[in-house]
Order: sequence, then C-alpha cells, then structure tokens
Amino acid sequence: MSLGNKLGLGLLAGVAALAMAPQAAEAGTVVASSGPSAATYPVGAQIGDTDRITLRQGDSLTVLDGGRTRVLEGPGSYILAQRGRSTGGNADLARLTQRQRGQARVASSRGEAGAEPTTNPNIWFVDVAASGTVCLSSTERLNLWRADYETDAVYSVAPAGAPDDAVTVTFPAGEFLARWDSALQLRDGHAYTISGGDNAEPTQVTFSLLDEAPEDVEQMAQAFIARGCTIQLGQIVTAAQSGS
Repeated sequence: MSLGNKLGLGLLAGVAALAMAPQAAEAGTVVASSGPSAATYPVGAQIGDTDRITLRQGDSLTVLDGGRTRVLEGPGSYILAQRGRSTGGNADLARLTQRQRGQARVASSRGEAGAEPTTNPNIWFVDVAASGTVCLSSTERLNLWRADYETDAVYSVAPAGAPDDAVTVTFPAGEFLARWDSALQLRDGHAYTISGGDNAEPTQVTFSLLDEAPEDVEQMAQAFIARGCTIQLGQIVTAAQSGS
C-alpha cells in the first residue's frame, strides 16, 4: 500500500483521535503508523512524554514531539521522554516547513545522472501534478510548483466545473515556481482543476484555508490531519523519516 493510501486511511482515525485527545503541553503527535498496532496508535493520536508505547513485530511509528521527530519500530516498549532514535535537527524538515517569501529559485539536481528525483521542497508550494486537498495559511504570493523545469510550460487553473473562468499560469524555462496571481480570489473548500503543461491528465485540488499560520511543524501536522491534507502530511512524514 502506498504512503498516500496509508495516510488517507489513517486520517479517518486521526481526525477522531485529535478530537478526543487531551491537549497536554508535553505530548507528541503521531504522523505515521503502520503494522499490527496501527489502530492503537492512529495518525493524529497524542502521546504524552511519559506514556508507555508498546509495539509489536512489524510496527512502525513516527511521532513529532516538541520539535523533534521519533521513529519507533517494534517489537519493544518506548517512552518519548527517554532517549531513543530522534531526528531533532532534521534539516530536511526545517527546509520543508519554512515560510517562503517571494519568487525564490529552488535548488535542484538539474537532472544529473543518478540524482535523486526532484520533490516539492516546501510545504506551501502547490504541486501542479498532485490531486487532493491542500491546506493554505495565506493566499498571498501563492506559488505553483512543477517537477520538470527544463522548458516553458503554461497551465490553466479553473474552478471545477467552470472552465470559462480559467486563468493561465506560465513557468519560464529553468524555473520550478510560478506565481498564481489571482489566488487571492480562491474560495475555501472549493475545487480547482489544473490542466495543460506537463500534466497528462488534469489534476483537481481542493483548498482548505487555515484560520492562522501554524507556529511549528507539530501544529502543521495536526492541522493537516484534521483537514485531510494528505499531500502535505505525506511531505512531513517523508522528511521526518529521512532524519537528515
């Protein structure tokens, strides 16, 4: 099962877990859970620093805890307050979740042989090729992102079912990012179709506007879980598990 499918299933339990969890100051948030104990520790569950976590063979748990990430694997018993495998200085996670100002150029592998595939480098960039719900903390200076930067590309962005209201967004050759200038008018909870460019098929994105910008990565994860923003939650999980 793909990471996206696992996150989608986990979010159903995660929303309920967040609603019922006590909001203790010293608590971590489960952002990825797999294995026999996944139902016991669903995505979105809050785990206190002194709570005992008991995992079975095949279990894997990723927890955001006070700015750190913990990847716990079973079998075994763990307490977050104790030392364990931690990615406290995760540079990938820090870069992914930083606020972006303006039309920044994004460093890339430039397609070199043997290089890692290009991935969306920032949680607030909207991937033109990914369908799903995307959380936004602001509609100002909203950037669309593409993986293939080599040639010019023109995309059409339209409210779902209203192609006549489409606007065009142009990526110059060599650029990963393009400003969506009319995004200030986008509506919370409404779906938009992105077509053209390098998309073989149109993608559909539903935007969920957050009341305020999350203060840290744990609050981001909680907001993404509550609103079903699986694309962005998946970015956090991948960066957290990289531990670099």
